[in-house]
Amino acid sequence: MRGKLRHDPAFAAISALVSDAGVTLPVLDLGCGMGLLGQWLREHGHHGDYLGIDHDPRKVAAGRAAARGLQPPIEMRAGDLAALPPWRGHVVLLDVLHYLDRDAQVTLLAAAAGRLAGDGLLLIRGVLRDRSWRCRVTLAAEYLLAFAGWMRTPARHVPTRAELEAVLTDAGLGISARPLWGHTPFNSWLFVARRASPASAQRS
Repeated sequence: MRGKLRHDPAFAAISALVSDAGVTLPVLDLGCGMGLLGQWLREHGHHGDYLGIDHDPRKVAAGRAAARGLQPPIEMRAGDLAALPPWRGHVVLLDVLHYLDRDAQVTLLAAAAGRLAGDGLLLIRGVLRDRSWRCRVTLAAEYLLAFAGWMRTPARHVPTRAELEAVLTDAGLGISARPLWGHTPFNSWLFVARRASPASAQRS
């Protein structure tokens, strides 16, 4: 946990975006793992509701233990991302999509878009399929994690940037995207999506 918090740039980037949104909104963290994002947000001044959902009860239990004493408390549940609870706020998916097949990705993104508040952000950190060496390293690492048993589900479909942007646009969202690999070798990108007005909707 210490190593991931130290070297993974996603937590600081998402915390800054949530803080800069201008209003404190609840955060729904899909595929939360051990709830590291929720713990980071609390330590950096975000006091809105946080709900993390993950299909792995082992990680949820470890996250709950690590988060004891945080104020306000954060909530984590073991559950299926195919059946999301009602929500209005920000929605975050950190390294989740490539563990789903393409149809499930489209369904989940549509459900996430439908849970955004008016000023809410859909924040996606995901792996993209391209011809880079980073993509090859990422896929090799995913294989090793699945083989070791840390990831209960192997990678199923790694989308291209164009593919992911098309799904988000179809959901009525405006999009910006940038690399977010930091000091890691992985082909990670950050997508920031929000409700698009007809005049402002565009792809970056």
